Amino acid sequence: MKLIGQRRARNRRREGERRPWLRLPRLDWRRLGISALAVAGILALLGVIGAALDQPIETIAIEGRFQHVAAVDVEQAVRGQLLGTGLVTVRLEAVRRAIEALPWVDSAAVQRAWPRGLRVSVVEQVAAARWGESGLLNIRGELFTNDARHVPTELPRLSGPDGTETQVAQRYLAVEGRLVEGGMRLAAVRLDARGAWEFDLDNGVTVRFGRRQIDERCERFFGSALKLVAGRAQDIAYVDMRYTNGFAVGWKTSGARVAVAPAPPAAGDTGKLHG
Repeated sequence: MKLIGQRRARNRRREGERRPWLRLPRLDWRRLGISALAVAGILALLGVIGAALDQPIETIAIEGRFQHVAAVDVEQAVRGQLLGTGLVTVRLEAVRRAIEALPWVDSAAVQRAWPRGLRVSVVEQVAAARWGESGLLNIRGELFTNDARHVPTELPRLSGPDGTETQVAQRYLAVEGRLVEGGMRLAAVRLDARGAWEFDLDNGVTVRFGRRQIDERCERFFGSALKLVAGRAQDIAYVDMRYTNGFAVGWKTSGARVAVAPAPPAAGDTGKLHG
């Protein structure tokens, strides 16, 4: 009996230790009610203020320096996003995307202009090069239109397989600056389907670089062939840099191709043409 009593006492103590965990806190319903009413009052007040501020948009101020973008087209794109909205409820991000979808628009920013207007700032694309027949690339090498109505003929013409616009533009930018220092400019850059590169200079000379070691061949051109091209461009049809050592020159008058080795070939170097 004594043992049974001890067990019962231990069980009661264990239940007493667990019991506080089962107790739920007493809720102060009066305080909760007051808090709920306060929140509801604040929300109602905010709704009244928002409704008062959500006035119809009457003015659209458009800022930017335009040559190819028409301000009336920007305004129409904005108004197309204003149906059923006011100054508070208008979705500025949707308005911005609608403007940037217009031809020749590079970027746009849209702000509210209290009490009843919007302020729109537009940056126009800057065409840095032609792409193919009627495409245009911007200064970042991005193709922003593939069907330009007016293609500036003074821009260099770049071409290549679909998806290589940025690659070709980067190659153009890497070479153009160094050519300008030598008194020339690039008229065209071509990348064919095999991966071979050709440059047309503004003096009528074509430079062939092939598919391999393009950076090394460019350096060899600037270090060895550029002076010859600058001095005798009227006599040269093309320069072929696809040699392991030196380069070849195709002359306009005779049509002959003469290999030029600016440095002695290394042991085992045959100076053969490579792609």
